[in-house]
Amino acid sequence: MMTRYSFFFILVLFFVLVCGTHPCFAEKDPEEHSTLTFYLENDVVTGTDREYTNGVKLTWISKDLSDYHEIDTPAWSRNTIDALPFVNKPGTVRNVSLSIGQNMYAPEDLERTDLILDDRPYAGITYLAAGFHSKDSNRMDTFEINVGIVGPHSYAEQVQTTWHKWIDTTDPKGWDHQLKDEPILNLHYERKWKLLKSDLGKGFGFDVIPHLGAALGNALTEINTGVQARFGWHLPNDYGTFLIRPGSDTNAPMNENDPRFYPISRRLGYHFFAGFNTSAVLRNIFLDGNTFRDSHRVDKKPVVLQGIAGVAVIVHRFKITYAYVYQTKEYDTQNEDQEYASMTVSYSF
Repeated sequence: MMTRYSFFFILVLFFVLVCGTHPCFAEKDPEEHSTLTFYLENDVVTGTDREYTNGVKLTWISKDLSDYHEIDTPAWSRNTIDALPFVNKPGTVRNVSLSIGQNMYAPEDLERTDLILDDRPYAGITYLAAGFHSKDSNRMDTFEINVGIVGPHSYAEQVQTTWHKWIDTTDPKGWDHQLKDEPILNLHYERKWKLLKSDLGKGFGFDVIPHLGAALGNALTEINTGVQARFGWHLPNDYGTFLIRPGSDTNAPMNENDPRFYPISRRLGYHFFAGFNTSAVLRNIFLDGNTFRDSHRVDKKPVVLQGIAGVAVIVHRFKITYAYVYQTKEYDTQNEDQEYASMTVSYSF
């Protein structure tokens, strides 16, 4: 039987084999490369199917820009983009990112058809995001705008039931109680620093990347902070590996000092990474329920902690990561903390 991650690895192998012999590997200056990243998160590896049970996202990050409008942004948006805080600092390298994604959430007992009052609501979100990134060798600022929909028209129900049927596992029966349709508008800001960076010799090195951010909107309102540390051989010159969340698109290499731009015979590397994130949550629609309509809700916890540990490899222009994620309880009646896996495949072309 094919599992979710068997399918994922086949997909990775397909892209490596196809792109490895494709003209997309043609040489050009590092700043002329765009980066495409596919994210997949799921709790199947922990033997569960509950809480935040699946997330997918595809992100394109533009080549390096001196001005956001080099990619022909719509005329009506230009004054707004130029007025964005933190990401218009003169003299920095700029990138624009575009993302599409879907997250889904479910209670622990998928076979119950009644409303489970002490468990989280069924919910899904499908969204589009535009990110504006300003960075130099020491810091990266990101301002991201998310629009989407929560509820039946996110089509999370159809995705989960079809997928479960395909892999012959439990049919989720409680989606009649999911959150109602609600358009989503969320704004996010995050800053990351290269606090420490050291070359240990023979290609080995480490760095430490703290982050601080905030979100405002009807899907999520919070502040968050944390740090990530990396150690390895031919460490990528980017801003780390982060989970599916706004401001997480950090996989674009900075310059020719990244192993993805080394001479072809040396485009290999690996590193280990670990970190944590702390969120002080004022609103989370997936726990608090719909904003303007009555819906199922649970009492959320004000502070949530996440720990992440994983490994990454660089192969040619690919950066491939796998991480284990541990998250504390998000609401008062949650039975256990959550564990899930996160994978990314990033390709600079």
